[in-house]
Amino acid sequence: MDSIKKLTDLFSKFPTIGPRTAGRFVYYLINLPKEKIDELSNAILEVKNKVKMCSFCFQPFEALAKEGLCQICSSTARNKQLLCVVEKEADLLSLENTKKYGGLYFILGGVLTLRKNGDSLRLAELKDRVSSGSFSEIIIALNPTPEGKATSVLVERTLKELSRSLGDRGSSMAKPSGPQIFKITHLAQGLPVGGELEYADEETLESAFEGRK
Repeated sequence: MDSIKKLTDLFSKFPTIGPRTAGRFVYYLINLPKEKIDELSNAILEVKNKVKMCSFCFQPFEALAKEGLCQICSSTARNKQLLCVVEKEADLLSLENTKKYGGLYFILGGVLTLRKNGDSLRLAELKDRVSSGSFSEIIIALNPTPEGKATSVLVERTLKELSRSLGDRGSSMAKPSGPQIFKITHLAQGLPVGGELEYADEETLESAFEGRK
């Protein structure tokens, strides 16, 4: 395969990148000095070698040793009774930048689409995290798109079934020691319909957090 076409095809597989933009990337790289290409190649390898996935929330982070948890999940200052479910890493960063939320996160890994059903989302992992924690509130913070709304319904139904299961387990014990039963909330309306969290301004996200229900 022609090297230009091969690289264009690879760039085209990136999210939101079409063949035309991919082609621009390729010709931009062709005109770069070799040392800049080497710098880019080394940066990509460094990311691959140093960045790990958090064992709790699935956020990529640069681990200095063999830590399994990212800086957020391992922080003793975070509220361990709050869990915010987001679609992707960029949404987590957008919400974190508001500095209005001090709990934990969980990255679902996508939303329902024609090509992606519930089995491809991290629903089993979410249930595991909630079952083993002591959350008093779980915030569903998915994008207000048709796909995001459909996924929110699925996540809420999954959590309600889990809550009932945990409640039944606790009521059958003489001294309940199971996880605390939690409430489920959603970000308040105000986010643009069809928009995405990562593109919303901080004031809008702050209002959505403060008015959640």
